[in-house]
Amino acid sequence: MKTNRLNTADADFDTRLAALTAWSEERDAEVAQRVRDIIAQVRQRGDAAVVEYTNRFDQRDVADISELELTREQLDAALARIPAAQREALEAAAERVRDYHTRQRQESWDYQDADGTLLGQQITALDRAGIYVPGGKAAYPSSVLMNAIPARVAGVGEIIMMSPSPGGVLNDTVLAAAAIAGVDRLFTIGGAQAVAALAWGTAGIPAVDKVVGPGNIYVAEAKRQVFGKVGIDMIAGPSEILVICDGKTDPDWIAMDLFSQAEHDEEAQAILVSPDAAFLDRVADSMEALAVTLERETIIRTAMADRGALIQCRDLDEAVDLANRIASEHLELSVQEPLAMARRIRHAGAIFLGRHTPEALGDYCAGPNHVLPTSATARFSSPLGVYDFQKRSSLIGCSPQGADRLSYIAGPLARSEGLTAHARSAEMRRADKD
Repeated sequence: MKTNRLNTADADFDTRLAALTAWSEERDAEVAQRVRDIIAQVRQRGDAAVVEYTNRFDQRDVADISELELTREQLDAALARIPAAQREALEAAAERVRDYHTRQRQESWDYQDADGTLLGQQITALDRAGIYVPGGKAAYPSSVLMNAIPARVAGVGEIIMMSPSPGGVLNDTVLAAAAIAGVDRLFTIGGAQAVAALAWGTAGIPAVDKVVGPGNIYVAEAKRQVFGKVGIDMIAGPSEILVICDGKTDPDWIAMDLFSQAEHDEEAQAILVSPDAAFLDRVADSMEALAVTLERETIIRTAMADRGALIQCRDLDEAVDLANRIASEHLELSVQEPLAMARRIRHAGAIFLGRHTPEALGDYCAGPNHVLPTSATARFSSPLGVYDFQKRSSLIGCSPQGADRLSYIAGPLARSEGLTAHARSAEMRRADKD
């Protein structure tokens, strides 16, 4: 199988690695303008524009926005209709995701100074959140769980889900996941029009406070353009996996772990780093043998040829340095002492520990969220979590003594900035002003 072979000892390694890992979501001018036009139409014409775009892009034939909303009875019916094995798997995954995210929930706190001044932080959930779940060629019930359950755990008042259904075809597993996750309202709407409707609201679709969830280039661009009117989780790029292996794991396992991300799309990135050159050769052989057994072989071959790599490093210490440099979405540590190595990782969306922890388990049922930062944004951002659906308000409550004491700090600082009203506002609370 064609893929990139790199060696950290080569003089051109840094240049080749930079080119390999570079992925800029350049804003296609035509896409940006089309999205801008869609958003403007939804803002101006509301439901009529949403219906029009849905009929055009999803080959639907509906006359009213109400035809695009599914009832709770329809979701429950889908849950009852799917095979028992699927229902049990969804329920088990939801339970694990819920259990993990419950531990993320933050609580309000406060304390008092010696003079009785109260300081603290009040935690409140968003009133309403919108989750976007892709539809069409592929169905992603796991994305329903990963987006809706943290919102529910956070205490969000209402969860609105958007998921397109081209041709009016509904996916029972996605609907069942929505029922299990506690989605309040589900609209079969996709694309930029769905994001615009969530951001500004229409007569039939309520405006939300935050939009989360993955989507195609039009959804990503729409999220970029509505940010500021509403919050968003992130602008995600292609899926990524970086595997560090000491050469002692079954090469078939590692090959399939790389494929688990390469099969997403042609721009996905799968990289293996190891100090063992012979092991890299064995993985390459496994990749060639296993690719022909997979339905998405063509996509995998393209991804591995364009953005995949097998990298030989000097030792595992250098592998850790590479991991921190690349800051991958998914990082597998297929080594003897994975937790010790993980303590040295500063930048990764999710870290998978040991030979028996494939990234695929994290995608579906391990518990942590699979909505992760891509394109090296793990340097400054985190997985989607309960904290994304909670807000923090500062609490400040001065006692008379506290107001007096703080005025002698605030007054001089305010005057140094030329803000006299600030200074006098504080100074009027002094005890000697009574």
